[in-house]
Amino acid sequence: MADLPTHTIVFEILSRLPAKDVGRSKSVCKQWYALLSTQDFVRIHCSRSVVSSNQRVLLIDDLTCSVRPIISNNNDYGPSSIVTFPFHHQNNDVSILSHLNGLLCVCLNHTYELLLWNPTTTAFKRLSTPDSHGFYINNLDAIGLYVDDDDDYKVLHIKRRSGVLGVYVYSREVDSWRNIPFITRQEYLSPHFNWSAGTFCGGTLYFTVCECWIGGTNVVICFDVNSEQFKEISFPPVPSNGMVQGVLVNVKNVLHMFASTGMFEMTIDLWTLQGDYWIKVLSCPPIPPISLSLWCDITHYVTNGNWFVMTKLGKLFTIEMDMKPFECFYPVSWFRGFKGAVFVQTIVSPSI
Repeated sequence: MADLPTHTIVFEILSRLPAKDVGRSKSVCKQWYALLSTQDFVRIHCSRSVVSSNQRVLLIDDLTCSVRPIISNNNDYGPSSIVTFPFHHQNNDVSILSHLNGLLCVCLNHTYELLLWNPTTTAFKRLSTPDSHGFYINNLDAIGLYVDDDDDYKVLHIKRRSGVLGVYVYSREVDSWRNIPFITRQEYLSPHFNWSAGTFCGGTLYFTVCECWIGGTNVVICFDVNSEQFKEISFPPVPSNGMVQGVLVNVKNVLHMFASTGMFEMTIDLWTLQGDYWIKVLSCPPIPPISLSLWCDITHYVTNGNWFVMTKLGKLFTIEMDMKPFECFYPVSWFRGFKGAVFVQTIVSPSI
């Protein structure tokens, strides 16, 4: 250790601090501020921050926006702390569309504007432009947040407008939007199909595309973030005689899906993607009937030996599993209803 340069020692120590402590450390001296602002430091700190103990749940209701820790010993939410939005809003009309490495892509519902926001540092960036880019319409558009091989954070915006599909990519590096080609089946442009938010995993963004009635078509659209090519793969072979909900999650850089099916009773299966094919990991017993509003608000956590079915209100069911495929606590990427998100606390900036 005595032979290591002071710069290296400081780098190694500070890159292991919590995000808020790093922010405070910037005010120590000019040298530390410069060091902690480099992209290398931000990237290394982010990679060391993506751990279960650093996860937080952000929840928005009509009156407050709060952040809660996840208590590891009982896998429930801890005490909340109130968050003040750093941007103008009306009655908390903020929808959370996607998240990655501590950044949230959100929509201001009263103006339809898209923003990138880090709730830990409070920094944000408006993505809307005078030429109508960066505006989101719920139930028609889809959003995916990702980072490419050049460490450029980007937003993929899929627009459906009067039967016409437009696909646009925002780059944090160049602070602009551009159009990219996307040829797909014409029926997917219909509002009868619901596109999920994108889930980033292994260099690909994945979207579920589900028809909005019982027995409809369900597929997965894949976007390679470096080649910017799209392809379609099949949905897991789940029963189609009831409502179907597929929620994607990145588990150790392997894509998984919680596939919920049913009407009066709901069954949930966990699938993993191998190549272009889905392999069932495990199933849970049928869950007793619950209200439709609660059914649409379900998310899932898996930790050693237990599978937790959660809502924004807290834990709904605990399902004991015969196998323990995961070592840590992993959430799905988003709450249905766009009123919450699970994120990690980082210093990643929404702008360069």
